[in-house]
Amino acid sequence: MVFLPIIERPTAVPVRTRFAPSPNGALHLGHAFSALCARDFAHSHGGQFLLRIEDIDGTRSRPEHITAILADLDWLSLIPDEPVSYQSRNMERYQRALDELKALGLLYRCTCTRSDILAALKQTPVSHGPDGPHYPGTCRNRRIDPAKPFCWRIDMAKALVMTGPIQWTDMVAGTHFADPLQFGDVVLWRKDAPASYHLAATVDDAADGISHVVRGLDLFAYTAIHRVLQQLLDLPVPQYWHHRLLVDDSGQKLAKSKSSPPLSARRVAGEDGRLLIDNLHQGVLPLGISLSSA
Repeated sequence: MVFLPIIERPTAVPVRTRFAPSPNGALHLGHAFSALCARDFAHSHGGQFLLRIEDIDGTRSRPEHITAILADLDWLSLIPDEPVSYQSRNMERYQRALDELKALGLLYRCTCTRSDILAALKQTPVSHGPDGPHYPGTCRNRRIDPAKPFCWRIDMAKALVMTGPIQWTDMVAGTHFADPLQFGDVVLWRKDAPASYHLAATVDDAADGISHVVRGLDLFAYTAIHRVLQQLLDLPVPQYWHHRLLVDDSGQKLAKSKSSPPLSARRVAGEDGRLLIDNLHQGVLPLGISLSSA
């Protein structure tokens, strides 16, 4: 595949990659490209490609989306090498990780609503990061009534004192120092759903023996959060490949939130999924679609 990064020497561990969609909407062509990158990377190194359904996003995770995801991937012949796994079956795993972080004294309860946070931001200047303004720390030193709805946040500054400087390696972009402070005190356990994406994905990658995390450049910065969690929980550290994204005529990445055309529409219309994936493999993109700059 023309997009694969070059590894100068074989890895010391069996190569295992994964594609991990959330069933909160339809897959689009960008998802197909990401799954293809993960599948081709694993198979080009004699490894295994896994599929994990990240179905713990409250009421947004819907069975019909899971059915469509499996149908789309089958249509594209992107078949995982092991049985499909589901995050909804891994709650005990996430709870154990949360309890470990609590025991380290790094988590605090937060009862703030979005309106509470917006009101606090008007009074207190805060740093901004890739996700916007940081949480202003309203609940960091408060006594919180556990009978009220609350989430668990990590005190990121305190966590970094414990871990010290942390590095990670992207196979294209090279070695980086993790800078999770750019996100502030992120939520690790939500009020309306269990473990956050950051905690669940990090714990699952370790449990599934993922050696190489293959995902889009839009998730590049979040690796800093995941590296901190790996360090605190004493989890193995995978290598990373953050591949370029498919973008539309306006240069915007394909996304569910932008109502990018779903793969299911192509499938129902009778398009040849194998041909579509073969074209992507060769770098032949549909009209109006291009590859983002590095």
